[in-house]
Amino acid sequence: MPAPVIMVHGAFCGGWVFERFREPFEAAGHEVTTPDLPGHGAGGAAANRSMSDFADHVAKLCRAASEPPILIGHSMGGLVAHLAAARAPVSGLILLAPSPPWGVPGASMEEAVSAVSLYALGPFWLQAIDPDYALAKLYSLDRMAKDDRKAVFARMVPESGLALWQTLNWWLDPFMTTSAPAGAVKAPALVIAGGRDVIHPPATVKATADRLAARFEVLRDMSHWLPGEPGWDEVAALCLTWLSERRQAAA
Repeated sequence: MPAPVIMVHGAFCGGWVFERFREPFEAAGHEVTTPDLPGHGAGGAAANRSMSDFADHVAKLCRAASEPPILIGHSMGGLVAHLAAARAPVSGLILLAPSPPWGVPGASMEEAVSAVSLYALGPFWLQAIDPDYALAKLYSLDRMAKDDRKAVFARMVPESGLALWQTLNWWLDPFMTTSAPAGAVKAPALVIAGGRDVIHPPATVKATADRLAARFEVLRDMSHWLPGEPGWDEVAALCLTWLSERRQAAA
C-alpha cells in the first residue's frame, strides 16, 4: 500500500486548493489528506498565527498517520511542509513553488518588492491580511481563465500577517522561525518550480532545493499555481513518477 499523502496549502487558501490535484494520487492508491491550516477553515481567525503554529499542526498530523507520510506543500505551504518534515518523520517531501526558508534570499526584484510592500498597511504582523484580487490575477492565478480565476479567488480567506512577515521578512525575525538548516530533513525530496513564476522564481526555488539536497525540476511554461493552473495534471504526474522511482529504488 503506498504511503499516505498530506497536502499543505499556501497563503490565503485552504485544503480545497487540492480538490483536483489529489485525484491522481488517490487513483494510484494513496490515502490523501488536505487539511486547513489553523485559522483557515470555516470561522477561522488567522491573525497572530505563526509559521511555527502551522508547522506544528502539520507535524502532529504526520505523527498521527498510519506510517510516515509523504508531505506535499505549495507556496507558503511548501515552507510549512519543509518545517514540519524537520519536526516529524516523513517518507518523502514534495515542494511546489515553495517559499524559501530562513537564510535563502530572493533572486528577483519582484520578491524584494513583495517583502516590503505590506509595510504600507502599518504593523501588518498584528493583523489578518485580506486577499487582493489584482495581485492574485497578476502573480498567482495569471494562467487561469477569467471564470476559473474568479472562482478560486472567491474561496480565498484572510492570511496571518505574522506568518507573512516571518516568511517574507525572515532576516528581521530574531527567532529565526522559518529556519530549516541543511540536513534537518532526512527524507528524500522533490522540488518543482514554474518557469514563469515571479513570486518564487526558479533561481530561488533551486536554492531551496539545494538546501534539501533535493531533485529539482522546472516546468518551463507554468507559473505559480502549480496544483491548479493548466498543466496541473503534468505536475501531479511528475510527482507520482518520482514517488514510483523512489519505491522501486527502495525495493
